[in-house]
Amino acid sequence: MIVCHCQSISDHDIRAAVAWMRAADPQTLITPGKVYRALGKRADCGGCMPLFLDTLRQVPAFRIPASPDPVRKVG
Repeated sequence: MIVCHCQSISDHDIRAAVAWMRAADPQTLITPGKVYRALGKRADCGGCMPLFLDTLRQVPAFRIPASPDPVRKVG
């Protein structure tokens, strides 16, 4: 499905970009701007942003995974 007509970005493109970013850095904070940059594109009119954000939220890898060992203060 095409999410952004101005930049020809599909839901598949968004999922692939998120998977690539998560594989490169499991703890990275993924933002719409980072997804656009990963795809070599930039937002144009902004009309796609609600659908773009909905698509991001549906990608399980969008969320930062919980840390397996929380940091503890020593003192």
